[in-house]
Order: sequence, then C-alpha cells, then structure tokens
Amino acid sequence: MARYELYDEDGTPTNDWCPECEETFLANHEDRRHCGRCGYSETVE
Repeated sequence: MARYELYDEDGTPTNDWCPECEETFLANHEDRRHCGRCGYSETVE
C-alpha cells in the first residue's frame, strides 16, 4: 500500500493507530485489524 493511501485529502489518517506502539497504523483485514510491527491484533465484528 502506498503512503498516500493512508491519508485523506485533508491530511487525516484513514486507518487507526496501534494502541501498543503508537507509531504505526493498523492494517485492515476482513475479520481483524493487525499491527505488523508489534503483532497487536483486534477482531472486527
């Protein structure tokens, strides 16, 4: 994913930040959101 796809036109991020590392975005998967840096994961219903 390109970096420009992570932000809206006004500069706000489209994905949530990881609550554990607070430096990376959470990847949106079909059934979960996952941080590739620390391994934090949360289930999406």
